[in-house]
Amino acid sequence: MPYSDWTNFQPHILQLEEAGKVTRTFRRLDPERQQAVINAILEEATEKGPASLNIKEIARRAGVSVGSLYQYFPNREGLLDFAIELCVRFTIGMFQEFRPMLAAMPLKEALNAYLMGGLEWGQTEMGLVRFFGRAAYQGDPDLAERVVRPIATVMRETLQEILAQAQARGEIKSSVDIEQATRIVNGLIIVVSDSQLLPYLNNYFQISDYNNSPEQIIGSMIEFILHGINMEAK
Repeated sequence: MPYSDWTNFQPHILQLEEAGKVTRTFRRLDPERQQAVINAILEEATEKGPASLNIKEIARRAGVSVGSLYQYFPNREGLLDFAIELCVRFTIGMFQEFRPMLAAMPLKEALNAYLMGGLEWGQTEMGLVRFFGRAAYQGDPDLAERVVRPIATVMRETLQEILAQAQARGEIKSSVDIEQATRIVNGLIIVVSDSQLLPYLNNYFQISDYNNSPEQIIGSMIEFILHGINMEAK
């Protein structure tokens, strides 16, 4: 997680301290050390699985002692609980913050900003992206409810607001069912975005290659979407 974004995590850390998920000692750490600990937890959970966290390995990755980790969290299980809560809250808050701005844009611009902005953000948050990818594609039922569903829901709701506002402005015909269109468009966007953020998926989806750049594919997909919802692409 880039330092420039870390200040956005601080209100969530305070809330989680008040909820007993993390200690005041952790909140008082330098931001760089906070980042190192969270990234270490996510990396370990991604590589080993949530049920096989090795606290010594987390400490090694983070560059802290095992004793320090126990000063930051109420118990061993609390490490992953805190990291999940923090990342889910942050991600949901980010989508909610940018939703009004995206919905106010012309539809073509909004879709491009939603896609390209999401990819750019994902490249800077690869620890979170890889953890979310494991949760989404490997079928852990606990992570499906705690991580995947809330983040996927806010993504779909953001896209639905973009399409609904475009329809209200007359950019989409009134006969188009916005909820159904949202679910179809959301699925297309997820396939394209995830294949770029998680390259192993591109081997299966085959979205981009040397002759078809991500930017070209995204542009073609947006044109496809616009025609599919009865709008003349401009």
